[in-house]
Amino acid sequence: ARGFSVPFQRPADCGADRYFDSSRLACAPCGAHQRQSAGGSSCVCEPGYRMVSSNGGFSVTCEKCPENMSGVTQDGWDCITCPKGLTSKGNCKCPNNEILGAFLLCLVERSVDGVLLNEALCVQCNGSEHSFSASDASGSRCVRCEKTFIQVSKSCDCNSPNILTGGLCFLAREGLPPKGVATIRFAQLGITLTSAWFLKNLQSSAFACWLYSNLTACQALGNMCVMNMNSLSSSSTDACGLFQYIFVSTARVGIIHSIPYWRHNLPWLYYGDQPGLASQVLEKNNFPTTFTFKGTDKDVKLKFIAASFDAAGNFLKWQSLEGGILQLCPDTQTKLNAAYVFGTTYQQSCKISVSKILLDFANPVFYDLFLEYNDGNGQQYLWAVPVLNLNLQYNEKFVNQGSNMNNWLLTRRFFLVDALSGKESDLGKPPRVIRIASKITISIRLVSHTQRGTIYPPLITVDYTDVLIQNPETQSVMVSFAVSYEMNQSEAQIQTDIALGVLGGLAVLWSLLKTAGWKRRTGSSIIDLQTVFKFLLFYAGDLANVFFIITVGTGIYWLIFFKAQQFVSVLLPLPSQEEDFVTYIACAFSLKVLQFLHLLVSQLAVDIFFIDWERPKGKVLKAVEGEGVVKSAAAPVSIWRTYFIANEWNEIQTMRKINPLFQVLAVLFFLEVVGFSNLALMDASSSLARSSESYVAPWSRILRFGVSAALWIAIAILQVIFFAVIYERFVEDKISQFVDLCCVSNISVFLLSHNCFGHYIHGRSVHGHADTNMEEMNMNLKREAENLCSQRGLLPNTDGQTFQISISRKMRLHYDWIHETLTKKRGPARLLDSSANTFEQSTRAYNAMNKFLSSFIDHVHKEMDYIVKDKLLLERILGMEFMEPIEKSIFYNDEGHSFSDVLYYGNETTLLIFDILFFSVVDLASQSFVLAAILTYLQQELFRFIRNTLGQKNLASKTLVDQRFLI
Repeated sequence: ARGFSVPFQRPADCGADRYFDSSRLACAPCGAHQRQSAGGSSCVCEPGYRMVSSNGGFSVTCEKCPENMSGVTQDGWDCITCPKGLTSKGNCKCPNNEILGAFLLCLVERSVDGVLLNEALCVQCNGSEHSFSASDASGSRCVRCEKTFIQVSKSCDCNSPNILTGGLCFLAREGLPPKGVATIRFAQLGITLTSAWFLKNLQSSAFACWLYSNLTACQALGNMCVMNMNSLSSSSTDACGLFQYIFVSTARVGIIHSIPYWRHNLPWLYYGDQPGLASQVLEKNNFPTTFTFKGTDKDVKLKFIAASFDAAGNFLKWQSLEGGILQLCPDTQTKLNAAYVFGTTYQQSCKISVSKILLDFANPVFYDLFLEYNDGNGQQYLWAVPVLNLNLQYNEKFVNQGSNMNNWLLTRRFFLVDALSGKESDLGKPPRVIRIASKITISIRLVSHTQRGTIYPPLITVDYTDVLIQNPETQSVMVSFAVSYEMNQSEAQIQTDIALGVLGGLAVLWSLLKTAGWKRRTGSSIIDLQTVFKFLLFYAGDLANVFFIITVGTGIYWLIFFKAQQFVSVLLPLPSQEEDFVTYIACAFSLKVLQFLHLLVSQLAVDIFFIDWERPKGKVLKAVEGEGVVKSAAAPVSIWRTYFIANEWNEIQTMRKINPLFQVLAVLFFLEVVGFSNLALMDASSSLARSSESYVAPWSRILRFGVSAALWIAIAILQVIFFAVIYERFVEDKISQFVDLCCVSNISVFLLSHNCFGHYIHGRSVHGHADTNMEEMNMNLKREAENLCSQRGLLPNTDGQTFQISISRKMRLHYDWIHETLTKKRGPARLLDSSANTFEQSTRAYNAMNKFLSSFIDHVHKEMDYIVKDKLLLERILGMEFMEPIEKSIFYNDEGHSFSDVLYYGNETTLLIFDILFFSVVDLASQSFVLAAILTYLQQELFRFIRNTLGQKNLASKTLVDQRFLI
């Protein structure tokens, strides 16, 4: 169950009688009469004991010195008499102003007491069996020969047929690893060069690792394989080929920590030697601890720790990743450490000059990454973090660059910058090519259906960039570091698809019902191309609502369940997984635009007429033009009441149930000032306020939409409640006031939104006249308030003034005949287009239509009569009429003032959703709430202007009211 877990041990934990084994990353016991070295990574003999044999300090044999030679030489190989005493380490010591002459000088410029000689002396080092000394690298001292020389040739020479490589001497024999290829390939540049570092150390490291199990040599060989991108080829004997040769040949020595890929004495470089094991590594075992968003520090932070090695294979130290160890871009400690707060999606990128890279990373450091955790007993453990090296080649193929996990070949070790292997001839000269980890991503995957924050083992993906050094001062490299969180979104996608399918099917049925209702209201029963087109328009609007419901529900779901959770059960979709969501929003907006334009066109094409019930008061004398005589005629009825009603109707055409400007400003205020926009950040914090020093995570498009849409809807609902409950009740209700105004003005409104369907506002005054003086007007209103007159309703003893009307086909044909015959110019009249003729024609048309409609309301035309009834509940719900007006028209009582459906007021839901989607589309495209708010308000004003302007023209055309009087 522990998978790739190892106990966490530091060199300091090993104690005096154990050393830190860098190949096992664990403490190992020292042998008899041995103790831990000063560095803690090897064993040395105890004081009074000399070394008989040593494998780099990892396998030491000690022998006690004779009584008369109790001291040990500085190199630890020989016993020596110390007349002036011993140090705590068992070496000889000298008093002040005296030196220890244990090592002879091969180049002598001063005498032993420090006196300058007249002539420099060269002293030959004694290479006999007793001394085994030779000059050091600087040629200034005689030191003990390298132990491989002594072991192979019993001297300080490595003569043929022995093999001298990398400063080490090896016995020529069968079974040695093959001769290594000291080349390194930079595939991105198409360059293969011979590395000076490989040339010096590759063969010697392979031999020392193979023959002596030298831990440092094995680590150095592994590092050279890592420099070669861990690339494997069956025919190559490069660093990775030699490592694999030794790995396979040492199968008998056993494995470390029960991990089959971690061989004794060798570094752990691969998860298997062929692709296909990645899914088992990443998904077979869960990480053995859980994480929360709101808990203690150990539950909230990812405690990554890395074992670091230098290029020569020496273990350096354990390093926590906090402090920006893997982040090449500079930043504050707080922002750098935010990368390891669980649930915080982290992204950092910058451009770094090559000269700075060469200065800061002259020597490469190699990392084995682990994730620390505690078991139930408080014991510290480490879980190995696999590496996905995108530059790795397996048989000349980049197997890790695809998305198919079954093709991946996972590795363990990586580095940030390699400025060493690209040195061609001299290690002291600048490199020709450097390799930089330009993109590092740590991926955290949540286990499906977890309720306690269980994750799979993390994966670190590294992408290297090869840089050909030309002018380091002007060259630069773009680098990035990211931490991403993901979970399997297939279930959520399936649920979304199901919801979309079910709601989409219901939308089809609802659109069919709308189309059937529209056909009934148009008085047609033939399914023609116009019917199909109308159905598509209805379906566009309903499908837009479906997409809107799904996207809003999805956004609010992630907002609540991600931000409010304590024990992690869900993680946000990745940006790549948000594409379907963004597509849904785009579809919703596109379809809603069609619905909105359809609504706009429909409202701009309504037929409307103001019926004036006022009758002449008495007669007046009027001169007949051209005859010179005076005749009596009925007193004219004032047109100003009609003009007044027309202007009031014109004003309420674009009135809404909310204040659009306040809506936009309120949403922007809560997002940017209060700080609700911070809820859209891809981190675990649900705080609205963020300090300027804290790290700002990238935006989630789903959360941005969820936050903004939730605010839009919440503020809109509050506005609707305020206007409906308080403002319209105690301040003014313009819709109800318009109905009252019609009654006071003795004007009825006859309105047809469809061919055979519309609305009627009965405004006939109960006082008979409305064209009167102030005193009589006040008296009439007082009588009405005191119930001293009849009620305002169309039917006797009722108050019902507003109706939905379904008129017969005969009634519609008669209406159209009057309108067309009196408004269209026919015959020679078209040639006499004078303002006088136009005005006279308009007057005749107005009077004729007024007379016809008033007589229709008074039941004068028995062949075009009507009845008044209530709508059935199902008719109200479905928004259609079951009874077809064949013989008589039907007036349905309408207490809800549904005539507002031909105004903005009655279509607030459509307008609000359109505004929300417009705001969201602009925000998702620009990532700016401010710009989205500005453009949303501008589009509101633009369409309001278009609706007002064209609506005014339609009003003048259909009511036959001169447009000059509409202000």
